[in-house]
Amino acid sequence: MYSMMVLIPLYLSAFIIYVVRAIKGPTIADAVLAIDCLSYDLAVFLAILAIYFKSAFLVSSAIILALWAYLLDLYIAKHLVSKEVGA
Repeated sequence: MYSMMVLIPLYLSAFIIYVVRAIKGPTIADAVLAIDCLSYDLAVFLAILAIYFKSAFLVSSAIILALWAYLLDLYIAKHLVSKEVGA
């Protein structure tokens, strides 16, 4: 119970910092990195909540969110290297 009281403000402050960096980032790489960190931290937070609430549904959503963030990395990297997206 006390760990959640410490974790929630930490994650909220990290989310705010990541959102500011994603909006204000001077380059595309900074914005992509901030969105990656935001999504991976959200996935970890969902996994922590799944342990706290003993729910398997939150674990599956955390895994799906982490995979979507990884796919975002692949598409952005492909776009930055070859200026095209797709197969």
